[in-house]
Amino acid sequence: MALTFAREGARVAVIDKNGAAVAAVAAEIREAGGEAQDICADLSDRSAIPEMVAAAAAALGGLDIVVNNAGLAQPVAIDDPSYLQVWDRLIKVMLDAPAMIVHAAIAHLRKSDAPRILNIASTEGLGATAFGSPYSAAKAGVIGLTRSLAVELGKEGITVNCICPGPIDTGIVADVSMADREIFARRRTALRRYGRPEEIAEIALSFCSPAASYLTGAIVPVDGGLTARNA
Repeated sequence: MALTFAREGARVAVIDKNGAAVAAVAAEIREAGGEAQDICADLSDRSAIPEMVAAAAAALGGLDIVVNNAGLAQPVAIDDPSYLQVWDRLIKVMLDAPAMIVHAAIAHLRKSDAPRILNIASTEGLGATAFGSPYSAAKAGVIGLTRSLAVELGKEGITVNCICPGPIDTGIVADVSMADREIFARRRTALRRYGRPEEIAEIALSFCSPAASYLTGAIVPVDGGLTARNA
C-alpha cells in the first residue's frame, strides 16, 4: 500500500513495530523518487499512538489519508489457558488501535480538502473460522467502527470506508504451505487462487482517490469471490 500510494504522488508515513522493515520500505520509496517517512511504533501500546500520529503529521505537513492496516493472527481455542492474553493482544492491535489513531488524527484530517479514513478488516469479520474468535471479533468491530464513524463524520466531508480482504499472500499465512493454500483457494474462492497484496493496495488507492468522494460507510470484500460462493 505504501509503495502504491507513493507511486501516485502521495507523501507517505510508513509505520510498524519493526523499525528495520519500515526503514527499508521508506528507502525503497525514496529511491524511486517518492517521499516517505518511516516511524517505528508498537500499536499495542495505546500511549504511543498520539506521538506516532503527531510525528507522521509533522513529517508530512498534515494528514489527508489514514489507512489502518496493522494486523496479526493467532488461532486459539476458547478454553486455552492463553485465550485471554491472545484476546487482549489482537483486540489492542486490530480494534483499539484504529479507533485511537483516528481519535489522534481527526484534528489533522479536518484541515484537509479531501480527508479519507480507510480501515482494513477481513472476511473473517463477515463470517468466521473455528479457533479465530479474537481475530473475528476484532475485524467485526472494525466494520462497526467504520460504519459509525462514516455517519458521525459525513457532515464534515470525511469519508470512512472498509476493505475486507479474503485470502491474501502476506506474512500472516507464511506458515501455511503452498499446497494447503491452493486447496483452500480452489475450494473457497471463485477465482481459485489467493490474492496478491498489490491487488488490495490498488483498491485501497481507489477508495482514497478524488473519484471516491461520494463513497462512505462502504464495507467491500476483496476476496476473489469467497463471500459470494456457496459451493
